[in-house]
Amino acid sequence: MPVLEMNSLPAAVAFGADPGRAAAGLPSPGDATESWLRAVALGGVGHYAAARTELRRAALGTVDPVLLSLVHSTRGSLLRQLGWHARAAVADGRAAALVLPSAPFAGSVAIAAESDPARAQAVCDALTGLAADALGTARPELAARLLNRCHHYLGAAPADPDPLWRQRIRLHWVAAETALCAPGSGLIATPGPSGFVPGPAGPADRSGEPARAHAEVALALAVNSPSVRHRVKSRLLVAAASAAAGDLERSRRLAAEVSTAAREFELLPLRWACAMLRSGVDPAAGAAAEADECARLLAARGGRLRSAADLLDRP
Repeated sequence: MPVLEMNSLPAAVAFGADPGRAAAGLPSPGDATESWLRAVALGGVGHYAAARTELRRAALGTVDPVLLSLVHSTRGSLLRQLGWHARAAVADGRAAALVLPSAPFAGSVAIAAESDPARAQAVCDALTGLAADALGTARPELAARLLNRCHHYLGAAPADPDPLWRQRIRLHWVAAETALCAPGSGLIATPGPSGFVPGPAGPADRSGEPARAHAEVALALAVNSPSVRHRVKSRLLVAAASAAAGDLERSRRLAAEVSTAAREFELLPLRWACAMLRSGVDPAAGAAAEADECARLLAARGGRLRSAADLLDRP
């Protein structure tokens, strides 16, 4: 599978400036790669049933392990967005098994990232997906180890042009989420001048600032990326990290911006997540009712959010 270029309509909708176009309909996919891209785009606007259909089509249309890995990672992402982290881990584990090298890890990273950046993209997607799944199943230490492993692949990849821009943003997303999940644990270090810093945090990093710092780096990377969806989600994560750090005024302001953008670009899953955040930091805004409305729309599109009543989360 070639490294993605932003010169095709499916790629531009999935990872570009017009994500809302997926809600209005896209041309029929011409091959398995376009089916996968169409699934990513549909998932971004909350059309989960249609996205799952495209993922099945993509899986049936290819034997390429890299593309199949991306298909599994996307399945994991859709499940995780709805709260089904244990089920997502099964999909992400399959994604990792398809692309992780069988050679010793330290000796194979540079070769994998430099000679086959498409495979490195899939590896990083699988690793960050598994890390996010680990957070949802209360295993932040595992999440931190997986993020450190992903960091090695990103460090070995070429920087200009950067085929792994999306994976770098995701790494900082999940690093911020790990720091938010385990505040004061020291699992995540504050990013340095060159970005992600692997390993445990030092004493100065145990204040809760690593979460906001990683979210800010993700936003800075996203601003320079082609993806509106990545910019909106990064801003939402900065809003959440700001709230956790006690800066409620900034959190409310950023969350209001995210809410507007999510509506404009029809990013229903992010609109729901933003409404959930706003219901906590700005109760007078009426966001709780909006979150309920978004949940009903998602369910109608095949996305049932996991609730407290779902006591068993079996793969």
